[in-house]
Amino acid sequence: MEYVSIVLISHSKEVAEGLKKILNQVQPDVKVAIKDAIESVYSEKGAVILFDLGSALINAELALEMLGGDKAVRIADAPLVEGAYAAVVEAGMGSSLEEVVQSAEKAKNLKKING
Repeated sequence: MEYVSIVLISHSKEVAEGLKKILNQVQPDVKVAIKDAIESVYSEKGAVILFDLGSALINAELALEMLGGDKAVRIADAPLVEGAYAAVVEAGMGSSLEEVVQSAEKAKNLKKING
């Protein structure tokens, strides 16, 4: 089965590598890559890019430009850790690119503490 892939862009290599390990434990069938590796994990279902801080968005946009417009790749406006976790779970269910992006972006509204 094909799955939407996840690409992580972070200012911290350690954060991205640690998050990738967590995501691989949660859903080992979904390909997860760090930074400029979109083509290495790209599947026919597409790929979702998640980034940590605003300037990492520039890297994501440059990577999209270099790929050209024929690939199904989206940048999710989501928190890196929570968004990536939600995305990998959704992708692991065989969901579409749009569903994976929506799941990641819903993580912005996640309330961690009641009160």
